[in-house]
Amino acid sequence: MLFNSYQFIFMFLPLTFFVYFYLNKKRLTEASKGFLVVSSLFFYSWWNVIYLPLILISMVFNYVIGASLTQNNTNTKVSRKHLLILGVIGNIGLLGYFKYSDFFISNVNTIFDTDVPLLHLALPLAISFFTFQQIAYLVDSYRLETKEYDFLNYAVFVSFFPQLIAGPIVHHKEMMPQFAKIANKTIRYDNIAKGLFIFSIGLFKKVVIADTFAVWASKGFDVAENLNLIEAWATSLSYTFQLYFDFSGYTDMAIGAALLFNIKLPINFDSPYKSKDIQEFWRRWHITLSRFLKDYIYIPLGGNRKGNFRTYNNLMATFIIGGIWHGAGWTFVFWGFLHGLALVIHRIWKSFGFKLWGWIAWLITFNFINIAWVFFRAKEWEDAIKVLTGMFSFDNIVLPAQLESKLSFLSTYGITFANWAKDIGGTNRTAIWLIVGFVLILFFSNSTQKLKKFKLSYQNALLAGFAFVAGVLSLNRVSEFLYFNF
Repeated sequence: MLFNSYQFIFMFLPLTFFVYFYLNKKRLTEASKGFLVVSSLFFYSWWNVIYLPLILISMVFNYVIGASLTQNNTNTKVSRKHLLILGVIGNIGLLGYFKYSDFFISNVNTIFDTDVPLLHLALPLAISFFTFQQIAYLVDSYRLETKEYDFLNYAVFVSFFPQLIAGPIVHHKEMMPQFAKIANKTIRYDNIAKGLFIFSIGLFKKVVIADTFAVWASKGFDVAENLNLIEAWATSLSYTFQLYFDFSGYTDMAIGAALLFNIKLPINFDSPYKSKDIQEFWRRWHITLSRFLKDYIYIPLGGNRKGNFRTYNNLMATFIIGGIWHGAGWTFVFWGFLHGLALVIHRIWKSFGFKLWGWIAWLITFNFINIAWVFFRAKEWEDAIKVLTGMFSFDNIVLPAQLESKLSFLSTYGITFANWAKDIGGTNRTAIWLIVGFVLILFFSNSTQKLKKFKLSYQNALLAGFAFVAGVLSLNRVSEFLYFNF
């Protein structure tokens, strides 16, 4: 079920809210948690009920392993370590089978010139997110940082519908105490106001902003055979803005929906496109994924404790794994490699004490991110090469026909005047939207900052009302969130 759908907004969410708090009001707290689990699984099954057993098996498997790790204190360290390895391999094996089987088979066919048929498995919704979340739980159980939770509490932690499909990737100690807190069992109108406010902003981000950019990005990457210089930059920037407003919009809606139930999800975005270096970007972009990669991959590999060479290798490994997690394709691997390489260069640069002016640092960082997203978005290498070639084809510049009378002298230099965005279905409106995108990411407070300062006022009510109405009126062009594909 999509957050940006009539069924979710006007049926599922209000019904779940009222029944949950009604049961709590009657002091049926276990029943309320059970209802929340059932509702969340219904929410998950709406997409494809065939994968409901998969998430149930995953939850039971990880709960049993986690409970064993917590209770097995008297056993030898080796046996607990083997139990952890079993749990991690089980999770990675499940993820690998559904997400990477065809990728593996196609590469074997290419290398060995074989013809093994592909499995064509549909990717189960949210498998990347609930897999990482449960691996973190197992590692924390091994470290004896978790308590002995009953299965119902664990099921609420894993399946809670606002964060189930595309995160944030939550930590058990962030969530479980909140569900146990008595004060959270009653309706809190301040959280309802905050929740509706941030949910409305997220809805607007997704269906009004992100889905507008999606049209030009999709045509540029998937339809156009060739792109002139301006079309190529419009294509890459459209995807850069689409991805941010799509995923941060989802996260805002998740945070808002969770607040209705008095649950605070962790912040996942903090104006990442304002970053002035790549390290800052990863502290601001998909924060919960960055935290997972750092705590459960980078640090266990040795982090920065074993010399520069080992540090650089750990960074590369961590981000290549991060790239693979996003998708089964060499373009994702290369995207992860680029970010790992950028972080290595950044560390070396800092070690020499070099600094750049603020705006130059931002320009380099933003353009690197924008170019790297080209590989992230491209379905095939050819699509990435097509867009990148266009972005640097200075012999293929097309300006709007309206400018010809004033800039006709540029024709001498090979510049032509026509519909500059024809191949991506764009118009002069495209240029306006790109300018709006830059203004929003650079000069406006982000939704997290607005939420921290939130007070119930006519101004905030008007902003939320406008965003909600504009979003609902745009639901006729419903599209899934980009991270559903990862």
